[in-house]
Amino acid sequence: MKIGLRTIKTAAGAAIAILIAEQFHLSYAVSAGIITILSVQNTKKKSITLAGQRILSTALALGIATILFNILGFNPIAFGLYLLIFIPLAVEFSITDGIVVSSVLVTHLLIEKSTSLQWIFNSFGLMLIGLTIAILANLYMPSSEKKVHELQTNIESTMKLVLLDLSGTLRNGGLSQLQNSYLEKLTQELDEAVLLARNQYNNQLFGQSYYYIKYFDMRQMQAHVLRQIKEDLGQCQLPTLENEKLAGMLIQTAEKLHEDNPANELMQEIQNLFDHFRNSELPKTRAEFENRAMLFKMLNDFMHFIEIKQVFYQEFSPKKEKVI
Repeated sequence: MKIGLRTIKTAAGAAIAILIAEQFHLSYAVSAGIITILSVQNTKKKSITLAGQRILSTALALGIATILFNILGFNPIAFGLYLLIFIPLAVEFSITDGIVVSSVLVTHLLIEKSTSLQWIFNSFGLMLIGLTIAILANLYMPSSEKKVHELQTNIESTMKLVLLDLSGTLRNGGLSQLQNSYLEKLTQELDEAVLLARNQYNNQLFGQSYYYIKYFDMRQMQAHVLRQIKEDLGQCQLPTLENEKLAGMLIQTAEKLHEDNPANELMQEIQNLFDHFRNSELPKTRAEFENRAMLFKMLNDFMHFIEIKQVFYQEFSPKKEKVI
């Protein structure tokens, strides 16, 4: 049985919150521990955002409950009416994460049959202690930078394999059985990397950068283009000079695939190949025409593949904003 870091922080935080609430002689001290349990999140930003929402929801809930209990009395009907008013307002103000916790605090007023300042302060005290301990517990988040770099390396390696396999299909004909497995692996690695990069970004309160989020987004867009090229390969089976040239360009791209490559040379090679298409002899048969048309489409797709990288490089690489 494996016990994760979040579980350890939650358990320790709940116990500490209860002890602190007891030291301040707050009633229902165990509620502070429950609030901590519900407030420990996966990222620092989410914990802080959640804390703000729950403080606002508590103020709103206690205000509504105080008015209704004083008018209708401390009974189930008043509590039900409180929920009818509070829940829609919480949705309207985007503080729904605080509905359950705030309502639990309202039940303390119902049980004690009092809305005195003592019980209002008691409720706010429980909420503040629980939230504070949760935020303090989340201040320690192990860095994922090493894993991010590892995934980056793996993604570039897998993308090279895809490019090389596509070039082999262009040269030799016949769809490779490895293409699907390579593309599936690439998709899985990219999904994991995007999630990890976003969590890492949300765990940094200062010195933040979107670099790795944008980097993996860029690779996801390129992966989509590669999937499209792979689909078109089935209609491009004639062994022509143009096939060979495009295959050679895919190999060249695989060899130079790296985050710091501005891809200007590759774009020039694509323009040269377009010129070759325009100046070469027209196809003589229907099969040659269809092959040439599909090659032209694939070349346009591949140009888009390179343009995606160029846009990313122009926006981020010169700045080298890689702090995460």
